[in-house]
Amino acid sequence: MAGSTFNVIAICGSLRKGSYNRMVMNALPGLAPANLKLAEAPPFADFPLYNADVQDKGIPPAVLTLAEAVRAADGVIFNSPEYNFSMPGGLKNAIDWLSRVPNQPFAGKPVALQSAANGTLGGGRMQYDLRRSMIFLDAMTLNKPEIFIGNCSQKIDATTGQITDQQTVGFIKQQLEAFAQFIERFGGKY
Repeated sequence: MAGSTFNVIAICGSLRKGSYNRMVMNALPGLAPANLKLAEAPPFADFPLYNADVQDKGIPPAVLTLAEAVRAADGVIFNSPEYNFSMPGGLKNAIDWLSRVPNQPFAGKPVALQSAANGTLGGGRMQYDLRRSMIFLDAMTLNKPEIFIGNCSQKIDATTGQITDQQTVGFIKQQLEAFAQFIERFGGKY
């Protein structure tokens, strides 16, 4: 796989158009190494609330679309805020739906986590819960470097969507480099 190009999808855990996490996600292609090609994952905003009665009628097409995108990708990056010390409800619902799909799309899939929040912890508690969900789904989650963008409104320009804090930019570049190496080393070997 040396010299390979890896196709990675990014899933934004916030549904808000002006989300700082969406701004970080949108910045990733310009910060990634040349061998990491990033694209936004299909949306989960229209997923119904998970309900086994709905599942009994068939997995919704939007869920299957996201599941196939996860399967087809060489890796997945989550960019998500923290809501009430955990994952946003929409993201948790999407993961609940994806956990019910046959041929588990996250099994053996390299995953990286990033979070931006206005608190000083930068979404750290959300990442712990998301990491636990990824363990259950048998994903291969990158451990380090971690990206917690605390006090994000001081590091990201809400008008332009640009990350203005160069230390944050440097950390993200380090993580993306490490993620490319992680995919090369572990992708598809689970």
